[in-house]
Amino acid sequence: MAPGQPSLVLGLMSGTSADGVDAVLASFQPPLRRPRWRLLHHCFCPYPRDLRDRLIAAGQGQPLTAASLLDLAEAVSETQADCARRCDPEGRAELVGCHGQTIWHRAPMGDRRGSSWQLLQGPLLAQLLERPVVFDLRAHDLALGGHGAPLVPAADAALLPSIGGWRAVLNLGGIANLTLLPPAGGPERQQPVRGWDCGPANTLIDLAVSRFSQGTLSYDENGAWASRGVVQEELIQSWLQESYFQLPPPKSTGREDFGLPDLERRLLALENQAAEAGAPLKPEDALATLTAFSAAVVAADLRHGPRPLELVVAGGGARNRMLIEQLRRRCRGLWLRPLSDLGLDEAAREALGFALLAWWHRHGHAGSLPSVTGARRAAVLGVRADPTP
Repeated sequence: MAPGQPSLVLGLMSGTSADGVDAVLASFQPPLRRPRWRLLHHCFCPYPRDLRDRLIAAGQGQPLTAASLLDLAEAVSETQADCARRCDPEGRAELVGCHGQTIWHRAPMGDRRGSSWQLLQGPLLAQLLERPVVFDLRAHDLALGGHGAPLVPAADAALLPSIGGWRAVLNLGGIANLTLLPPAGGPERQQPVRGWDCGPANTLIDLAVSRFSQGTLSYDENGAWASRGVVQEELIQSWLQESYFQLPPPKSTGREDFGLPDLERRLLALENQAAEAGAPLKPEDALATLTAFSAAVVAADLRHGPRPLELVVAGGGARNRMLIEQLRRRCRGLWLRPLSDLGLDEAAREALGFALLAWWHRHGHAGSLPSVTGARRAAVLGVRADPTP
């Protein structure tokens, strides 16, 4: 390809919620640090129910045989390929950036390095799509002492315009994570990009919905169920004192910390509080409290560090009206608006980020930010698998 020519890249992302795959087809053109880009197509492909259940079980630490893990990795790879074909039916993409499906994440602690497992058979995906695939995008940052997460803040800094003050970008996936982008001008314009995982966004809510509906529902559409309940603010304030929420960045987390055992602990606290009042716990009260808790952990983090002018919201949780209303109430003084106001679909942001990381990999450009992950230095991210003719 001639230097300076636009490249078409597919980005594939499946997050902690394990609800399916977001795929984007995007065009990138130098300069590398702040490329000219265009989103050509975006689609979402839900995981089949059985596959989602198996992925969530694996992410909760359910023991699996080696054969079962291999079957699971193959199923994930085939589903990613199907979604890629739907997004790019004419096969125009020259390159694919694929995150894979996280089933376990271990943050660095003390002398122990971090580790993260994104389930995917990269060479199989390359063969199925007949395109080079860049995958295993967290490993190099982890090897350099970083958290390997979050990775999308680097893409936010490259793709989103700066404003007159700090801009916060909030992703409400399974986990809530923040990017803080420095101002376009003034004394703080040379400050580094910041970013970290705040805590749960949808993980606890989705697990609770599945429990209360006996598995007939997987999420609270528009936050409608939670909106009928009463928020137990006293419990939220006590939960905010837990150790993870006191950690300074860099920090990362996942279903390992905020999964089913954590939900059971919080539901027990809610049940005990209801019993003291002489009543059983109402599902809507539990969901209201868990939803408000997800907003509260973000609001608490935003009170530390530079104060942003606006909070731009992305991810599946952006469609949860109660969660957004709780964010508005708890983040007073911030202009809260959807990412679509900036011309990008809220659900496409992370897949676009991984398309950019693959493009950077092709050009040997570092895709990690030590100011976010805590790594010793920046690194070109990912491993490339080429199809065999």
